[in-house]
Amino acid sequence: MTDNPRVVGVVVTYEPDVTLTGPLLRALAGQCAEVVVVDNGSEPSRRQRLRGACRAVGAELVELGENTGIARAQNIGIARALEDGADAVLLSDQDSLPAPDMVRRLLDGLTRAGARGDRVAAVGPVSTDTRSATEQMVYVSRTWGPRRARPDEARDGLVDAAFLIASGCLLTTAALRDVGLMNEAWFIDHVDLEWGLRARRAGYALLAVTGARLDHELGDRLTKIPGRRQEVHVHSPERTYYLTRNTIHLIAGDLLPVAWRVGYSVWLTKYIAFNLVAAPPRLVRAQRMAAGARDGLLGRTGPRTAARRTRVGGDQLTRERRAS
Repeated sequence: MTDNPRVVGVVVTYEPDVTLTGPLLRALAGQCAEVVVVDNGSEPSRRQRLRGACRAVGAELVELGENTGIARAQNIGIARALEDGADAVLLSDQDSLPAPDMVRRLLDGLTRAGARGDRVAAVGPVSTDTRSATEQMVYVSRTWGPRRARPDEARDGLVDAAFLIASGCLLTTAALRDVGLMNEAWFIDHVDLEWGLRARRAGYALLAVTGARLDHELGDRLTKIPGRRQEVHVHSPERTYYLTRNTIHLIAGDLLPVAWRVGYSVWLTKYIAFNLVAAPPRLVRAQRMAAGARDGLLGRTGPRTAARRTRVGGDQLTRERRAS
């Protein structure tokens, strides 16, 4: 990477609250060479307000006209960034807010990792859920799968991560060309995890930079359950379909070690039980999760209303990227 790397920010939006997205775009415009916003089919009035927010900071807006899924939208933004000569691509959700020095600290972490000989695919910030005083989302490898990192696991301000949450993740273009793009067949949920697993399999490191900070809300709300220290992220009924289906794809695929497959099987059982017992509307969630389990077992992907039988694996995505 060059001494003065060109960072292009890619923000994916869907029915955004522009009072939140506007400050995000202003923050990224001050830290990135360019910002590309890919809107996934928001309704006209929201798109109109989003156009104004993009014009105010000089961001490019790509309007897709329909919800193509977060992975497809990210890939479109990444393609624009590569065409624009990016050395690194910063992904962001629509309602995150980076610290004023986040990108600089991520680049510094990338430099330090390179100096010690790491082959790095991506670096990410410490993401803090603004609704919680304890939710810092950095995940490291454990026997049964990714778990929250402990403060003592940082080395030189870097934490060797199992995967990085997409929002705030700074990906090197070299890794994107080698590992491939996001898995569009999964539509949404576990897309960042799946890409990170492919990157690690290819011999890359994923690092969280402890000095880089991002405010980010994961899920629709947080709730506490007895006997558990950390809050539980509650997603919409629609998302339970994708989380159920794509977890089954993960377990059935070739990216997880055996122990992690067991760990994710246990997690999925608890996830289904929680949504059936403690997260209304229970009947709708039960229907969505049943459909997700069915489609996962049948190998179906894509949007829920048009899930198709197909298996687009990481190796195929890599070949398609190299051929382009």
